[in-house]
Amino acid sequence: MKVLVLGSGGREHALSWKIAQSKKLRELYIAPGNPGTATLGTNLPFGVNDFEAIDAFVEEKQIDCVVIGPEDPLVNGLSNFLRKRPGRAKLIIVGPSQAGAALEGSKDVAKAFMARHNIPTAAYKTFTAKNLEEGFDFLESLEAPYVLKADGLAAGKGVLILNDLAEAKTELKNMVVDAKFGTASAQVVIEEFLDGIEFSVFALTDGKNYVLLPEAKDYKRIGEGDKGLNTGGMGAISPVPFVDSEMMKKVRERIVEPTINGFAKDKIDYQGFVFFGLINVKGNPMVIEYNVRMGDPETEVVMPRIESDILTWFELMHEQRLSEAEVKFSAQTATTVMVVSGGYPGDYEKGKEISGLENVESCIAFHAGTTTKEGKLVTNGGRVLAFTAMADTKEKALQQSYSAISKICFDGINFRKDIGFDL
Repeated sequence: MKVLVLGSGGREHALSWKIAQSKKLRELYIAPGNPGTATLGTNLPFGVNDFEAIDAFVEEKQIDCVVIGPEDPLVNGLSNFLRKRPGRAKLIIVGPSQAGAALEGSKDVAKAFMARHNIPTAAYKTFTAKNLEEGFDFLESLEAPYVLKADGLAAGKGVLILNDLAEAKTELKNMVVDAKFGTASAQVVIEEFLDGIEFSVFALTDGKNYVLLPEAKDYKRIGEGDKGLNTGGMGAISPVPFVDSEMMKKVRERIVEPTINGFAKDKIDYQGFVFFGLINVKGNPMVIEYNVRMGDPETEVVMPRIESDILTWFELMHEQRLSEAEVKFSAQTATTVMVVSGGYPGDYEKGKEISGLENVESCIAFHAGTTTKEGKLVTNGGRVLAFTAMADTKEKALQQSYSAISKICFDGINFRKDIGFDL
């Protein structure tokens, strides 16, 4: 099978790493990829939103499977674009239609979907600059803390959780009137605060059937003890100790199955990954958000635990026969710790030389924000490398991840030293 993976981060490196293990793989291409993916296949010089270039390459190389890593091209309708071309009935596209991608592209669309299909989530209302005063009134009706979410895509940074009512009102105005997050916050969802511990569940679905992947927990805050600003994710762990068989039964029956049945009822064409951002509230799972692709850095701990052939899963998904899939996971714990640029998630510099990667053992270094410059590996993003280890216990795996980090260096390197502290 000839496979094209779209994206350039740690998620795409982890997906490519898993795909490269498949006996069904003939050729692997990644666009635009990174220095990590270059060791697994061929990187290509076009971006994830260059629909014409993607389409031309699929045609030229007779690609069998396109795996769309990030949310942006999905929300922009890449799946629809590729499917419309003549002779594409056999092309496997891992990623939902634009209607399906709206579940991540708009918090309001996602909330309305959950309400329609009785999927447990926080109470909410949506506001714009036109009904700002109503937004203030709604905030006054809630108890602190106050949760404000930019409706559109804001690269994981469009959520504010505030304890002060006056500050919440000011930030609501900043978002809808002053475009704090650009067009993403022209509409803002305000919802009740849910108190509990978060975790992530992932499914691959063909629109009717589904396969559940290993669950994970990621750590979003920049500071130890989950303090400070939100990031794209500072580390992750799988499995999650408190997600036992009873909790997963509730997740399947109350959330996963109503969601996938909802796709059918709403006539949403959905073939691809569904990410369920969940919270355990007094023993009951509730949905915080949907993503329409794999999470990052959760992919870096989920993919190493999958022992099944992922390309076989993609074939069965395309044929709507996912119920026949063989599902095998490693019982080991996978941990990943992200090293980031100094200053991230605020302003940071790129181009810092990375040394010592060749000394890393018993750990996979997934490239999240790297590039090569004059033959040297340098930083090229806020999140730079994810160090993933597997062992019989969480403690041993974390020890391996942190041991690997001790062997590398770049100017301004930063990472959390307490991943898994709350489990």
